[in-house]
Order: sequence, then structure tokens, then C-alpha cells
Amino acid sequence: MEKVIETSHAIAEAVRLAKPDVIPIYPVTPQTHIAERLADFVADGLLKAEMITVESEHSAISAAIGASAAGSRVFTATASQGLALMHEVLFIASGLRLPVVMAIANRALSAPINIWCDHSDSIAERDSGWIQLYCESAQEAYDSVLFAYRIAENRDVLLPTMVCVDGFSLSHVYERVLLDNDEKVRKYVGKYRPLFKLDARKPVTMGPIGYPNSFMEFKEQQEQAMKMAINVMRVEERNFKKHFKRDFYGLIETYNLANARYAIIAMGSVCGTIKHVLKQSRLKDIGLIKLRSFRPLPKEALKKAFEGLKAIAVIDRAVSFGNGGVLWNEIKALSCLPVHSFIAGLGGRDITPRHIMKAFDVMQKEKENEKRIWLK
Repeated sequence: MEKVIETSHAIAEAVRLAKPDVIPIYPVTPQTHIAERLADFVADGLLKAEMITVESEHSAISAAIGASAAGSRVFTATASQGLALMHEVLFIASGLRLPVVMAIANRALSAPINIWCDHSDSIAERDSGWIQLYCESAQEAYDSVLFAYRIAENRDVLLPTMVCVDGFSLSHVYERVLLDNDEKVRKYVGKYRPLFKLDARKPVTMGPIGYPNSFMEFKEQQEQAMKMAINVMRVEERNFKKHFKRDFYGLIETYNLANARYAIIAMGSVCGTIKHVLKQSRLKDIGLIKLRSFRPLPKEALKKAFEGLKAIAVIDRAVSFGNGGVLWNEIKALSCLPVHSFIAGLGGRDITPRHIMKAFDVMQKEKENEKRIWLK
């Protein structure tokens, strides 16, 4: 069934279909519509889940860990300062290898106080051990929630996963979304069968102290699981397409890249603007590389996409103060090509076609340098 729906509600629909057992959640702008719609589903009997209305985001992720450790499928959502408040507990979720799925409505971190979009919140958690998927559209957000459960709960992975959507500029936008019936999603997502769980009848210990002679081995296993997630995602891309009869965009998506000599790299809803500019300008020598999976970073897929290019421009919606764009730093480490850095869209500022054309112009005319260009 195709329906015009708000992206936040599309995420909630996907969650309803995935049938989590427990939803601990604290509403925070611009994630609130996800929480409200899920509360409606539970109240109306459309979703049989224990919805825990907690007193803070720290409590939400703590409750998610407890529920997941007890063997429940879990969902939660947050944004900005809420995600920052979860910070210390995010590492526990990944260290315990708990497949919690969490939607992030990306929003700037204060100060100054700002409720609009950039990627500073989720990017700040890049090393917490969570898989991070970034979405361009409402359909992609809906699909990514279903995809996330398949990846997170895979026994070769068992890592918590964030599904990131740009706050307001995507979370509150209405678009056409193809919604699936309960039976089709049930067959795809399957039933969660935890490898280990807290059970009074079969006692186990989770998260004991890690002494210096063992702690590194735990971290090594997390790193191996993150690397394995790339292979699992590739398999699940094919499974998704076969099951739902529609494309899933994978680790990266390329646009107009076949004959391009230059490419622009970005994440999230700005990729739609870039596609529009490329289509309207009919530029054949510039293409787009949309990065969907920031963690794990699909290095080999990116390197393959770089083949034949003369230069790359990276648009970041987050800054590593003192060292420029976060994504730019990662791409620069992968490529010997000139990689130009552009900071844009912080605090919800529009990224317009004029900004995209400026990035195109600089990339083609200037040699790479350490200067960060702020698109304002």
C-alpha cells in the first residue's frame, strides 16, 4: 500500500511491523512524533509492546539494555542532547552485544540552543560501537528500520544500530512511502531469538569486570563484528530486494557516476538536493556518492567508486573542531585524490543548489588544500 506519510510516522509504522516487545522512550524534539505515534499504536492495541515512559534519555537507553539483555526485541528513539545524555550507556549496549535499534532525528548540539538539523549528535557517537545508517527519504527511513533489525540481530553481528534521519528537513516531511503488510514484514524480520539472555532458570553473568588480560579481546571482538556487518549488509541488501521486490540502497548509492571525473560525497537528505542539481544542470562529469553506512565505513565500496575520478568534494554537517569535517577526514584517509572539504547545513541552515554549485566549481578549479569552505 502506497501512502503519503510523515517520515517520523513511517519509522513508527516500520517499528509496529517489526513488533518490538519493549519500547522505552523519552520524547525530545524533533523525535517526538515517533514516540507519539508509537504510543497511539500501543493504546489502540495495534502494537503489543511494553512502552516505558521514562524520566530521561539516560533511563530510556538503560531500560533498553535491561530489556534486550532479558531477551526482548527493543526499539527506542532520541535526538541531540538526548543522545548526548545517553553517551555513557551507548558503550554498554554495544559492549554487551545487544541488538537495540534506535532512530535518531538528527539535531544540533547546543550551545547556543538549536533545535534544527545537523549531524553533530550522532557523529559524536561514532566510536561508541553502534552501527550508523543515514537516510535520504521517508521510504529509506522505513526500509532502514526493518533492515536494521536484520543486521543487528544477526548472530555474526549482534551490535546496536542507529537509523539516522535529518531532523525536521526529513523527520517532519511528508512523502510517498510503500508500506508493507504485517505478514510480509513478519517473514522478513523474523522472530528475535537471543543467543544469550538473563534467565533466572539458567543464570548467566553479563558485563562482568574485564581485567587487563581480557578487556582487549572483548574490544577486538566488537571490531570484528563491525567488519562482519559489512558482509552481512551486502547479503541482506539482496534478501531485501528479493523479498520486497524493491531496491534497497546498500552501503553506498551512486548517482550520475558512470562517466564522471569528479564526485561529491554526502550523507542524509542533502543527497536529494545534490541529485536535483545534477539533473537540472545536466552535468555529466560530476556524480554523487551517497554514504548510507557511516559505521561500519564501507572502505572497499568507496575505493571502487573513486576509480577514474580526478577529485572529490565532501559535504559535512558536523565539525571536528581543529581538524575540519568529520566525514572529510575519513574520506581523505581512504584516497590519494584531492579531497575538498565543505561545511554546510549546521544548525538547520538550508543547503541550497547555489551551495552545491559552489562545491562543484571549487572541486573542478582548485587544487586540494587544508582550507575548509563554509557554505553559508
